[in-house]
Amino acid sequence: MGMARIPEEFVVQQAIEEDDCNSHRSPSSKVTAAVAEGVFVPPLNFAMVNDGVFRSGFPETTNFRFLETLELRSIVYLCPEPYPEVNKEFLESNSIRLFQFGIEGRKEPFVNIPGERIREALEVVLDAKNHPLLIHCKRGKHRTGCVVGCLRKLQKWCLSSVFDEYQRFAAAKARVCDLRFMELFDASSMKLLST
Repeated sequence: MGMARIPEEFVVQQAIEEDDCNSHRSPSSKVTAAVAEGVFVPPLNFAMVNDGVFRSGFPETTNFRFLETLELRSIVYLCPEPYPEVNKEFLESNSIRLFQFGIEGRKEPFVNIPGERIREALEVVLDAKNHPLLIHCKRGKHRTGCVVGCLRKLQKWCLSSVFDEYQRFAAAKARVCDLRFMELFDASSMKLLST
């Protein structure tokens, strides 16, 4: 019979309370202590999209233990910046394949979202051989939101539900250009292979 895990909030709270008694430690040591205790920390804006498909912001080293539990085969990285060496080492040690699509993070008003790159990313996401898979950009809001929004259109979601999901992650930073891109995305030109 396996042992029950202590809820993450309790372990983190306990580490903070213990840290208050040991004020010589820095605030960041609170998180380090919690991680050392076995807490799994998901990346910023982490969520499940579908069976075998996840989304998030950029994974930090503190997120690696959590990501190991997902048994990922692939990561879809949507930023143009080179993948950090420590992240590459994590991918190699866990046999995770990196797909990078290099979509620039731009703000309005003159934004050109590269539709062809979004389609290429979707082809990787739709291929079940790549699952389990994590889609991420820097914060898991705009670029990731556009890819997931277009996936939802392929899944025949109504546009208001696509926008609601995008809004949940983008919050006050929602961009009209992203919403417009998702609205105009032609899902009929792609096949829904399996998600």
